[in-house]
Amino acid sequence: QVQLVESRGGLVQAGGSLRLSCAASGIFNINRMGWYRQAPGKQRELVAVITSGGTTTYADSVKGRFTISRDNAKNTVYLQMNSLKPEDAAVYYCNTATVLRDYWGKGTLVTVSS
Repeated sequence: QVQLVESRGGLVQAGGSLRLSCAASGIFNINRMGWYRQAPGKQRELVAVITSGGTTTYADSVKGRFTISRDNAKNTVYLQMNSLKPEDAAVYYCNTATVLRDYWGKGTLVTVSS
C-alpha cells in the first residue's frame, strides 16, 4: 500500500523556523522527492526537490532559507524552513517520483504570522 506520511505543519511567527518531513512507503525505485506548495488563489508551485543522488533544486523564493534533505534508507525527505515569511504560508505537499509516476501527499498547512 502506497503511503506518503507528512509531518504536521503549524503556525510560526515570521522569522521563525519549521521542519517538515515526509515518509514514503510502498513505493520502489524512488528517484525524486520533494515539496510543492499552494497558497490560496494560487497555483501549486515547486519549493524544492532532491534526487536519489542528492542533487537539489530550489525555487528562487526560498533559496538560502530552505534546505531539503533526504534519507534514502528511510525513503524520507525533509524540508528545513528558516527565516519564514508571511508569503511562505501555504499548504505544503510532499511529492515522490519514480520513472513511472508521481505520488502526492495530502498536504500540510503552514501558517506564518507577521
